[in-house]
Amino acid sequence: MDRALDKFGNDIAIAFSGAEDVALIEYAKLTGRPFRVFSLDTGRLNPETYQLFDAVEKHYGIRIEYMFPDAVEVQALVRSKGLFSFYEDGHQECCRVRKVRPLRRALKGLRAWITGQRKDQSPGTRSEIPVVQVDPVFEGMDGGIGSLVKWNPVANVKGHDIWNFLRTMNVPVNSLHAKGYVSIGCEPCTRPVLPGQHEREGRWWWEDAKAKECGLHKGNVKQQKEEDVNGNGLSQSHANGDATTVPDIFNSPNVVNLSRTGIENLAKLEDRKEPWLVVLYAPWCPYCQAMEESYVDLADKLAGSTGMKVGKFRADGEQKEFAKSELQLGSFPTILFFPKHSSRPTIKYPSEKRDVDSLMAFVNALR
Repeated sequence: MDRALDKFGNDIAIAFSGAEDVALIEYAKLTGRPFRVFSLDTGRLNPETYQLFDAVEKHYGIRIEYMFPDAVEVQALVRSKGLFSFYEDGHQECCRVRKVRPLRRALKGLRAWITGQRKDQSPGTRSEIPVVQVDPVFEGMDGGIGSLVKWNPVANVKGHDIWNFLRTMNVPVNSLHAKGYVSIGCEPCTRPVLPGQHEREGRWWWEDAKAKECGLHKGNVKQQKEEDVNGNGLSQSHANGDATTVPDIFNSPNVVNLSRTGIENLAKLEDRKEPWLVVLYAPWCPYCQAMEESYVDLADKLAGSTGMKVGKFRADGEQKEFAKSELQLGSFPTILFFPKHSSRPTIKYPSEKRDVDSLMAFVNALR
């Protein structure tokens, strides 16, 4: 922080929206140097977020430089597609109008900016962010590629260490954190996370795991040539399950690894000898990784005397279209119950709760 503020002076600013950014402001204050803070007011934030903005301004004696979306663009979007079009066709268009374009305007007045990105926030898109970089997407006041430097001072800091720091310094935080919210964005696109879920899963929960960036940090999303990517957006090594790059998960003697033929046969059986619980997963998916412990624990509890089988089927890559058309795959992970002695359709686990108790309640209600 000291190096960034010393080098760029009044031409650098902290991008503020959440807990990590409060830590950045506190770090900036500790350097004793003057600093600027800006934030994006999308018009769709939670009341608690606006209360946080006010509390931070009063605590540090600063004025946050708010950036707003263009009123004409917002009006055109809402009039043509409604207030909640992102639930139907994805969040990117709304984020582009309400967040990305206002950010672009803000950065055109700077030579550098400071973000609160951490590597462990989103393993799918942020695992390789550096502490300092030439911004790969946006331009600074001088214009052109390379005209903006992006600092990510807490890139290598763990989330629990950020929170230990915030508690120690007794600084303002968003009251939504106490209600189960971890990653907080606009109100319609943010919800609390549940046991067994990754923190980023509370954002745009109706979309696939790889889409969890709004465009502010678009440079984190690696671009690959079309011929190197399959229909799932994965490199061929991921699609083929290259163990050197994507270690498998849900590894337990009590979790049966089903092949394509195995799960096809299981689905066709009308008189199963025992009920089955099967997770459709992708080992690279952070939300599958987050539930691994609870699913393996469930399998261990069900092993032996219950007469219940627990399995897994890797449904990414070339298996994804089959899983979507034949196994009700929506997004990863999808959990299916195959009833015993029945020709009833397979039952899809409807809840986002992936802790052991919730999964066990689902199993007990059906078997």
